[in-house]
Amino acid sequence: MFFNELNEENFLLFAIKNYNNPQGLTEEDFYKDLNHFKYIKRHLGKYNASGELKIQLLLKHFIILYNIFGDATTPMLFFKVPKELWSSMKTFIVFLNRLPDYPTCYIHEIELDLYCMEKLQELTNGKD
Repeated sequence: MFFNELNEENFLLFAIKNYNNPQGLTEEDFYKDLNHFKYIKRHLGKYNASGELKIQLLLKHFIILYNIFGDATTPMLFFKVPKELWSSMKTFIVFLNRLPDYPTCYIHEIELDLYCMEKLQELTNGKD
């Protein structure tokens, strides 16, 4: 089955097809792993509303998802996370070098969140 566009009907099947977690072999583990999308959405929403950026926690959730779902994580994130949070989310994706090379207009047109990038770079440079 091809997935030209993610939607509510095919998201779960796409997630199952791309699921690769050697430790999580049960259905319960799979659904727990899917919760990382919800956590990212929640923390980015709080950052958008209040300016509170939990950089290390967010980074942890992104890394877990990429370890489990691989390259499929990026389209899954853009499906699950609301558009108003895409700028900060894309910043994490770029920081982790996970932005796809293929031309996807909507992804490449989204501006980076400069504050997020600054904080991620500080973390890398040991200032956090």
